[in-house]
Amino acid sequence: MYLSKIEEKMLDGEYGEAKALALKLIVTLGEVFKAKKLISIENAQIAGISYKTIGDSGLEFIKDLYAKNAKFTVPTTLNPAGMDLEKWKEIGIPEDFAKKQLEIISFLEGMGAEKTCSCTPYLIGVKPRFNAHLAWAESSAVIFANSIFGAKTNREGGPSALASAITGKTAMYGMHLKSERKPTHIVKVEGSIINELEFSLLGYVIGEKISKGVPFINKFKGKINLDNLKALGAGIATSSGIALFHLENITPEAKTLKNNLKNLEKIVIEKKDIEKAREKLSNEESSTHILLGCPHLSLNELKKIASFIKEKSLTKNLWCFTSRKIYEKAVKKGFVKKIEDAGGKVIKDTCMVVSPLEAIGVLKAQVNSSKAAYYLSSLSNIKVELKPLEEIKKIENKA
Repeated sequence: MYLSKIEEKMLDGEYGEAKALALKLIVTLGEVFKAKKLISIENAQIAGISYKTIGDSGLEFIKDLYAKNAKFTVPTTLNPAGMDLEKWKEIGIPEDFAKKQLEIISFLEGMGAEKTCSCTPYLIGVKPRFNAHLAWAESSAVIFANSIFGAKTNREGGPSALASAITGKTAMYGMHLKSERKPTHIVKVEGSIINELEFSLLGYVIGEKISKGVPFINKFKGKINLDNLKALGAGIATSSGIALFHLENITPEAKTLKNNLKNLEKIVIEKKDIEKAREKLSNEESSTHILLGCPHLSLNELKKIASFIKEKSLTKNLWCFTSRKIYEKAVKKGFVKKIEDAGGKVIKDTCMVVSPLEAIGVLKAQVNSSKAAYYLSSLSNIKVELKPLEEIKKIENKA
């Protein structure tokens, strides 16, 4: 792999031990994937910051980098932590867990990260330029950045995104190469996709059927908006290693690719495929909690939830997960008060997947995303039922 003189000096430790360690990790990954050189990135999104996910070993790794005076050289945002950083006591997070989680955040902030704690940085002001090179970890954010913005990032792991934040570099392979962004499959969707859950399940089915590659999805019946695109991408990324999709007439690269789709494998997805995926992921019908926000809820989704449950007194525990920036806007709009008045909670900084829900008594949950269903079942052993957002309108008031 070619390294510039500055990169060689960085690798040799002339810019500090932390940068040398970080660049060594990036170079090693690049060599594995046969990258010819390194490239500069514009920003980084670091995943793997929840204490539930990384434990004591991860905490010590981050602490060690901080002790080596590691500093982020590009704008850097953070994925969800393992708890609401301020209201953790209210949802029963153990004090020892909270102490270690706050340490992790403190070290990352000390290195220069913005305390965003969100899996949807694009909802809180981080909107990458077309063709911008990034180093993002968090599969649902990666596929959104690549597909909707036309930016370029691989599905980084937590450590590699952290290393890129320190060095400002990543290896040039995969989604950074124009040749790797060409469609490999054509997807035709039959019937209408009617809500965010069906968009999520459609994505899950696409990922299952293709696994690896780049789908070009033909125009289909359904409301194409930011929230539904978020659900579609997250679903694809959940069931596969896919980091990019093209959607006819919608995504920025689709227009130039439309006339170059000859000889590609064609996949047809019917309503029965979506229903089959729902049945596969849904295994509970008596949930005690409604968990929404995987990926994090947008301001528009919180507005919908607030309108659905206005003047109701919920029979189930409703927990809504979002970022602190969206939370602050929702407070000003009055959405948080309406949800709380009905007995619900709006929780920031964390998400249902990386918080220790099973340890605080959440064992059965209703969710509206395939990503939530898949990871709650596989990582936390929580039984889930899948229902769209609008189902909460049907919840009866307490007697």
